Amino acid sequence: MYYVYVLQNPKGVLYKGYTNNLEKRLEQHNSNNGFVSYTSKRGPWKLVHKEKYENENEAKEREKFLKTGKGREFLKMSIGRLSA
Repeated sequence: MYYVYVLQNPKGVLYKGYTNNLEKRLEQHNSNNGFVSYTSKRGPWKLVHKEKYENENEAKEREKFLKTGKGREFLKMSIGRLSA
């Protein structure tokens, strides 16, 4: 099972990703234990959206879509607020 997820920080910035272990990945995004990522110094992050997929290819395609203009519009309607 794979998950596509969207995180939001206190400034309203959204981060989109996919993983096969959502709990571990969220912990990594919010930790300061040497995990290097775009999110490491921009948190704390909270989960605002998630979707479940059967395989990695489906999850990758959905993540890619969410990073497009139409995907951002979908998230704006789904989450209610979208930061630039």
